[in-house]
Amino acid sequence: MIAKAKSVRTLNAARTGTLVLAVLAIASLSSCGDDGNAKSKRAGKAQLVELSAVQYAPVQYAADRAGSLRAVRQVKLFNQEEGQVARVLVRQGDHVKRRQVLARLDARLLQAQLDKAVANRKQAEFELERTKTLAPRKLISENALRQVQTKVEITKADESVLRTRLEYMTIRAPFDGHIAERLVEPGDVASKHTHLLTIVDSSKLVTDVQVSELLVSRLNIGDRADVSIDALGGTVYPGKILRIYPTIDPATRLGRIEVLLDPVPQGARDGHFCRVTLYSSGTRPLVVPSVSVRRDEIGEFVFVADENGKAKRVPVVSGLRFARNVEIQSGLEENQKVVSKGFLGLVHGQSIKVVNGSTSRPAGEAPKDKKSKPNA
Repeated sequence: MIAKAKSVRTLNAARTGTLVLAVLAIASLSSCGDDGNAKSKRAGKAQLVELSAVQYAPVQYAADRAGSLRAVRQVKLFNQEEGQVARVLVRQGDHVKRRQVLARLDARLLQAQLDKAVANRKQAEFELERTKTLAPRKLISENALRQVQTKVEITKADESVLRTRLEYMTIRAPFDGHIAERLVEPGDVASKHTHLLTIVDSSKLVTDVQVSELLVSRLNIGDRADVSIDALGGTVYPGKILRIYPTIDPATRLGRIEVLLDPVPQGARDGHFCRVTLYSSGTRPLVVPSVSVRRDEIGEFVFVADENGKAKRVPVVSGLRFARNVEIQSGLEENQKVVSKGFLGLVHGQSIKVVNGSTSRPAGEAPKDKKSKPNA
């Protein structure tokens, strides 16, 4: 009797479980059907949208970049002869002229060697003159005459070397500029190739800025560039592109541009923080309103109005942005109509209703019909 009761209870539990599963399956099918019907209804309902035309538009791209001013010419002055620093005639900030004496090293030892070389050269020249008077009378051989002539040339070369070394003991300015660094004082002993001074030419200042690889190809040497310097109140000064470097950083995809500040405003200094606005040459790219380009996990796309009055998802590749418009590099053709407003709930294949009157207006132009507004 006990075994029979257990068997009955087990059978009832199995029937109950089967019934529950059946109910859940029916509910799931009903839910799927409702969801499918909702999607079907949404796809069948016309969405209010505004359209813009895909067009080639003349634009000029402007890009703001930050950088630091630096002198076009900045030279570190090193000594080529060792010796004690005798005099330093300039200090940091001094303005100097080309060939002006900046410092002197103790040259007494080299001067003595030069005096000796001069004496040797004079002696050799005297011997050469005496030998030349003996040669016509065959009192000296031709070989001896050549040896004396060679000795004169050697002494002249020795004198020239010492004169050059003696000039190296005087440090002169290579160009007009300002002293940026003074690293030695009188009495210091400077070994060969010691950094003594730094001179900068502040009459020409440049700044290096990095720009996208998309923009580099649109810039040219001589193009306009505006430069503002925060330390001078943010006033905008005229500049131009002086150099475009030929390589792109493969890690950042950025190129390097050198902008010349010309003329240099009063108060501008090497190292000042500045802001640069670059302007690309005028072009006519294919553009659409920036808001028309959507993005998801698949990539960039736009909704195009097809000939049946439905929204069609079209993948695109965008480029530079120009104010309210964006360049389209691939995916669209001129005069196609793209949705620019009314994206909420819009799906591929959904019927659309245009509410901005004319769909032939330029891309990005404000709609003329304000009575009926699409979904945001």
